Formats: sequence, structure tokens, C-alpha cells
Amino acid sequence: MKKILVLGAGLVAGPLVRYLLDHTEHLVVVADVEVDRAVKLVAGAARGEVRRLDLGNRAGLAAEIGRADLVVSMVPYTYHPLVAALAVDHGKDMVTASYVSPAMKELDSRARDKGVLILNELGLDPGIDHMEAMRIIRDVHDGGGRILAFTSYCGGLPAPEANDNPFGYKFSWSPKGVLLASRNPARYLRDGEVVSIPAERLFAEPEKIVIAGLGEFEGYPNRDSVPYKDVYGIPEARSILRGTLRYPGWCRTLLRIGQLGLLDDGEKDRTGSSYLDLMKELSGAGGGEDVRAAVSRRLGLAPRSDILDRMEWLGLFADRPLAAERGSALDNLAALMIDKLQYAEGERDMIVLRHEFLAEFGSGRTEEIVSTLVDHGVPGGASSMSRTVGLPAAIAARLMLEGKIGRKGVEVPVHPEIYIPILEELQALGIRFTQRRRVWSPASL
Repeated sequence: MKKILVLGAGLVAGPLVRYLLDHTEHLVVVADVEVDRAVKLVAGAARGEVRRLDLGNRAGLAAEIGRADLVVSMVPYTYHPLVAALAVDHGKDMVTASYVSPAMKELDSRARDKGVLILNELGLDPGIDHMEAMRIIRDVHDGGGRILAFTSYCGGLPAPEANDNPFGYKFSWSPKGVLLASRNPARYLRDGEVVSIPAERLFAEPEKIVIAGLGEFEGYPNRDSVPYKDVYGIPEARSILRGTLRYPGWCRTLLRIGQLGLLDDGEKDRTGSSYLDLMKELSGAGGGEDVRAAVSRRLGLAPRSDILDRMEWLGLFADRPLAAERGSALDNLAALMIDKLQYAEGERDMIVLRHEFLAEFGSGRTEEIVSTLVDHGVPGGASSMSRTVGLPAAIAARLMLEGKIGRKGVEVPVHPEIYIPILEELQALGIRFTQRRRVWSPASL
């Protein structure tokens, strides 16, 4: 019996652990600094074990990795390079659901030399998005076609019936992670030209996205889309954009939140301060000036703006103690959001992922291909976010232990031996895409 070490028992680890217990014959060890979370995931399973592990205890972490046959890292992304370095040192394969960071890339040659596979980006976005994109790209290329344009938007959102707060959003993963991602600049390719968006303009010009059966959303660019010309093997593409999907209003609100300074992650001692004091500080409110009016003036908003209404609903104008008096403005904003933007018992979340391709074939035929995934959480059960992030990583772990993935080094799931079996199994588990094609032939133009 082999041993799988799962590091982290957080919001998206449940379906991953359950899959490994139900679909393999291996011992599954779940390690977390909050051992009660790990106990809950294992739930007394005969092949499940629990460890209390603090990632700051490097010797303890190394020992656990050394005793495992494969490591699945579901810890905060900043720890993945440390875990991966120890896995390489001990000759152990590893799976993560997070982006490949520069520090992770640096481990590639060492991993290859040791015969180790560090397989990253095995979640939803990144993860399922890569795999479905590659499946369609491969189909187009095998048919003699070229990809002229590729656009992808993905969002984890409340299902329509649970969309009942002014922000149109609820957290199914780390609030701080969502807010930190809001501070990233972005780049994409449009008609052969690179478009660069500075962080402060990320939310300034969202695209209107209409999803059949669900209505209107807004999308904004996500990180750097330009390298995917090479990652996806589509050097012919003139337009490439990967973006994030939200309900309308999110982008206008986050733009102003950022302009006010609430996304600043620099720590500052505000002992004894309230949220009202924080807003006074950020708005530059004068002595007796109404703070909401000061924010309105500072941001150039109408006094009755819906953006100010959202801030007030969240509690930013409340005379209540800060949650993180020695933290950052972002820390305090995240604390309010996790308090107010939570799923109630029995509510469903929803994943929406849409790929759109423009493909050209030698016959002069042009095709628009739209592939859409809409998935809902189970009321009272697993969220869609936890299923779509956890299950691809779990399936990849099983395939690796069965010797069905022969690659080595630091990799992402853009190879057929990885994405074909994972997509097939996800479909069997109910996570499936629908596809629409529209064709233009020379005769119809």
C-alpha cells in the first residue's frame, strides 16, 4: 500500500480527500496545523490518517514528505516551492492546484535530474481551463486548422438564487487571496498587439459577457495571457485573453475600493482604531466632515452612489473595532468580507467557465467554437469550487501512482496523457462542458 500525503485541509480539500479514499487503495494522510479540520475530512476512514503539521516546522515537514510516496499540496501557494523542493530532495512526485511561480520553475532541472514530476495547475483556473482549451486546440490542429483567437473567462460565483447581496459575490476560497489577485497587473494579446493593463486599471473597462441561460456578467483580464501562445502551442493566434467572470457591479466597486487604498497590504499599527477611523484616514476627511461624504468627494462619486451603498452595507463606515489593528487595510477589508459575504447553510455556489475560439481551416472555412462549463455545488454538501479544484488534482494523483503519466520536471496539464483521462473522468463525475459551433464557409460569405 502506497502513502499519499495531503498537505492542507482547507475549503477545497474535501472532495480531493474523499476521492482518494474512495477511488484508490492507498493510505491517505491528511496534515494540517488545525488538526480538527483534517479529522473532519478523513471521517474515520480505515485508510485515512491525520497529522498535526505546522509548515514552519521544516524538519517535521521533510519527515512527512520522506515517508510518503506522493505529495498533494493544498496549502497557500507561497509554500508550494518549499514543499516541492523537499519533495525533489526525497525523490517524491507532487501535485498542486496553483500557478507555477518563478520559484517553482527554478526547480525544473533538479526535478528532472531526480526523476520527479511536480505537476501544477491541476485545479479549475488554472487547471480544467487548460485541459479543455488543449482538447479543442488539438482537435482543430488535427483537422488542419489554425487558432486565430482564444478568449476564456472563469468565475466562482453564487448560484442565481443565492446572489442576494450588493456585491454579487460570496467566498468559496480565501478572501485575502481574492483581494490580492485584484492587485495584479494584466497583459493580453489583441490583433497581434500586446495590451498591458496596470493594476490600478484592472477593473476600469470590463467586458460584457452573456452566458446562455444565465444572463449578463462582466469580465476582466487575469494575469498575463501572452505566454499561453507558447504554453498552448498556438503561435498562429493573434488574440489571446484569459479573464475572470463576475456579476455586474463588482468591477466598478473594486476599482473604487482600490483607488481609496483599501487593497494596500502594507501593515500598519492602528491600535484602538475603528473601520470609521480607517475610512477617515483613507479619505482625508476633515474635522467634523461626514466620512461617507469625504469618500464621495475623494473618489468623485455621487453622494447616493451604489458603490458607497455597498461600502456602507459591508460595514466600512461603522464605528466598530478593526479586525486587524496591526494589519493592513486589505487585511481589515478581507475580515469584513468573510463576515458578510458567506454562503448560508444549504446555498449553492456556481462555477462558470467559457472558452471561445475562432479557428480557420485551409478550405477557407471559419469556425467559432464556444465551450461552456456551468457547475453547481450540492446544497448541504460539497461546493462546486471544492469539486472543480480538488477533483482534477485527485485524479492526477491517482494516475501518477498508477504510472500512467510518464513526464518529469515541473509541468502543467497541457499534454494529452494528462488532460484526456482527467477530462473523461471529470465528465463521468458530472463536471462536463457543452459545446456550440458556428461555421462560415466561402459560399456563405
